[in-house]
Amino acid sequence: MKYNELELAIKEAHSSLQQNTIKAINRNITIRNWLIGYYIVEFEQKGEDRAKYGLRLLKSLEESINTKGLNETLFKWSRIFYNLYPSVEDVISATLSQITDLNITQICATSHESINNNILSKSETLSHELQTPHTDIFKLISNLSFSHIRELLVIDDKAKRFFYETECIKGNWSVRELRRQINTLLYERSGMSKNSEKLIQLTNENIKYSNIEDIIRQPFTFEFLGLKAKDVVEEKDIETALLNNLQEFLLELGYGFCFEARQKRIIIDDEYYFADLVFYHRILHCHVIIELKNDEFRHEHIGQLNAYVSYYKETQMQEGDNPPIGILLCTHKGEKMVEYAIANLENKIFVSQYLLKLPSKEQLENFIITHSREIQ
Repeated sequence: MKYNELELAIKEAHSSLQQNTIKAINRNITIRNWLIGYYIVEFEQKGEDRAKYGLRLLKSLEESINTKGLNETLFKWSRIFYNLYPSVEDVISATLSQITDLNITQICATSHESINNNILSKSETLSHELQTPHTDIFKLISNLSFSHIRELLVIDDKAKRFFYETECIKGNWSVRELRRQINTLLYERSGMSKNSEKLIQLTNENIKYSNIEDIIRQPFTFEFLGLKAKDVVEEKDIETALLNNLQEFLLELGYGFCFEARQKRIIIDDEYYFADLVFYHRILHCHVIIELKNDEFRHEHIGQLNAYVSYYKETQMQEGDNPPIGILLCTHKGEKMVEYAIANLENKIFVSQYLLKLPSKEQLENFIITHSREIQ
């Protein structure tokens, strides 16, 4: 064996087994979420004390379980997932023999008969399902993560959902790409196109395919594995390195910044978003949300940051707090642009006070220039 053959063999072994591991994790997340949906529906239909919880059931579950990632939003989508994809039960049946953990086996085995009966009770629904196009459930679970499935759950039309399932699997679309194709009405455009196959071909030719890092960084994945958001971002990433330095830079300034969160998860309209850095400013008595983009300034950056600021104003402000502030830092190949986004300030007197107590525009610009050069 030559050296280049040895190198290739190791790379292929690593890549293949890495892909298999990620697929196994995604499959288990999907199965877990379907089971969660099943348990919730069963309780809502047959629970002896279900009236006690009523509309607060999902919130009560989040509070009592108190586990990262198991929240009201996930429970909501798991219930929808169970109702829209009853045939996932087939995957669970096939997976039972592969599960070695005793507790999981007992749970699945105990509920298996009940699940089966519940599926059979939906025979009319399933019969209708068979009359419409549907993706092989094993292929669906093996190739799409729950983050993909979550994007599909908002599609009521079964034929339309089947279209995106199929094309997403065939094109190996990332979650972001799937969302983009849904939002740009690929299904409708395909129906109106004289040559739909050519349209799909051109669409896939322009797609940037997802890589391992993108898959691992999906919120469902790192929460399932008990990781924090910052744990799954590689240190070689320029933006991450800048954030590390920025966090330290602001704390060392002594302006009153108190670090609160990194990659703070925000849920808006049941979608997951992540604010880069969140501080509480003890002098200004307000939250400071910072977004750093390893890119040139674009207007959508302000829109995103403004949404985060508005979210904090509505949900996180306490009595005595001033409205939160957003700071956007953009950089691209040594170029810099610093913008303040001070959203929804009812009392304009605070604007000048904010600017006095925060780092100056020049300080932030110098930080961007210096650290970008050092890191690159």
